[in-house]
Order: sequence, then structure tokens, then C-alpha cells
Amino acid sequence: MDTIDHHIWTITHGELIARLMLSAVLGGLIGIEREWSNHAAGFRTHILVCLGSTTIMLLSVYGFSEFVDEPNVRVDPARLAAQVISGIGFLGAGAIMRNGNVIKGLTTAASVWVVAAIGLCVGAGFFTGALISTLLVLVSLFLLNKLEKRHIKDRRNRELELEMVDQAGTLGQIASLLGDHDVRIVHIKIVPGSSADHPPSVVVQLTVQVKRQQKFMEAIGRISACPNILSLTSGSLPAASSAG
Repeated sequence: MDTIDHHIWTITHGELIARLMLSAVLGGLIGIEREWSNHAAGFRTHILVCLGSTTIMLLSVYGFSEFVDEPNVRVDPARLAAQVISGIGFLGAGAIMRNGNVIKGLTTAASVWVVAAIGLCVGAGFFTGALISTLLVLVSLFLLNKLEKRHIKDRRNRELELEMVDQAGTLGQIASLLGDHDVRIVHIKIVPGSSADHPPSVVVQLTVQVKRQQKFMEAIGRISACPNILSLTSGSLPAASSAG
């Protein structure tokens, strides 16, 4: 009968503390970026997720060492780790919000998920993988985020709300003005205006894609000058549906 090497199933208190501390540091580094960006899952959340997954991994590997000699017990260190990966989804789902056709929080949900994976790596002693993964996540969240904003800052979605006189041809004129300034209509919604209006009015809610900010502002100015436009408000939306 093969002898069992008990050394691989044990861990010193010092190494246990070191792994938990490293887990808190790595999770906190990623959480700092989310906290600075005012996202739902921030500094403390990422630390707790990373610590929790590390603790579960440590439990899975070393918590049942006294049972390895039992003939009817099969020790599987990956079993609890698999449950962490599938179970962390509820936190990610809580960070995702939908506003019409725009979805926010996907990046935060992904960061929570990858922090759990980093915690499992630390708990299992796979330090190289944990450190490289943390470095790549920070590069993605900090550097790539800045590059993304720099290159697509003029290609954002905007939300326009127009109250206009309910007259044939007015909406077509607005669409033509936007098209002349390279502004593409992504979504449109029309609701009735106040029933007390004379003449009757409608409220048009537009989601538009802007290529150049200067042209967009020129289009806003020309639309505001139209005689059938009663009011106009504008707001920005995330440049991509996976933002946040």
C-alpha cells in the first residue's frame, strides 16, 4: 500500500497568515481602482472576496488533512474551489445594472470574479499565477481604461430629450440635421406631451452616437433654433454597453 505524504496536506501558521495577508493585498489593489471610479463593488468588497476564496481554498487543501488516512475518504482539493467559481456569480450579478438599452457594471462584475480566482491561486500556493494575474488586471483597469477613454471620448452615446410641436415633418427635420453632423440615431422613443398644450406637443427621447463632440454641439445649436422645438435637454451615456 502506498504511503501518504502528510507534508503536502499540512501548512504552518506563518505560511497560513502570509497567504491570507497576500490575498488581502492583491484584492485590495484591484479594489482601489473600482473604489476610485465609484463602482458598486469597491475596496472592501474586493478584499473580502479575495480573502474568502483564499480561506476556502486553504480549507479545501489543508482543512481535512486528518482524514487523508481514512480508506473510504477521497480528498479532492478542487471541489470547494469549483463551488467558489460558480457561486461568486451572485455578487457579480448584483453589480450589473440595466438602464434601458445600456448595461453598466460588467467590468466590476468581472473584476469580482477574477479576484475570486486570484484568491484561490493564493490559497493553493500558486503565487506566480496570482501575482501575474493581479498585474494584468491592474494594467487592464488603469492603463487600458485611460487608452480607451482617450481614443473613444468623442464617440460616446448621448441622450437627447426634445419637446416639440406635434407637426408632420418636424422629426424628419431633426433626424436630417443630426445626420448632416455625423450623429447617428441609435434608439428613439416618442411619448405624448402635456394634454393642455396648444398646439399639441410630443416628447421625443433619442439615444444618439456621437463621432465628434464639436459637430454634436453644432447640431444641438441648430436643433434648438428650430421654431417647432419647445425644449431640449442632453445627457451622456457610457460609450459601450459593458462600461463600468
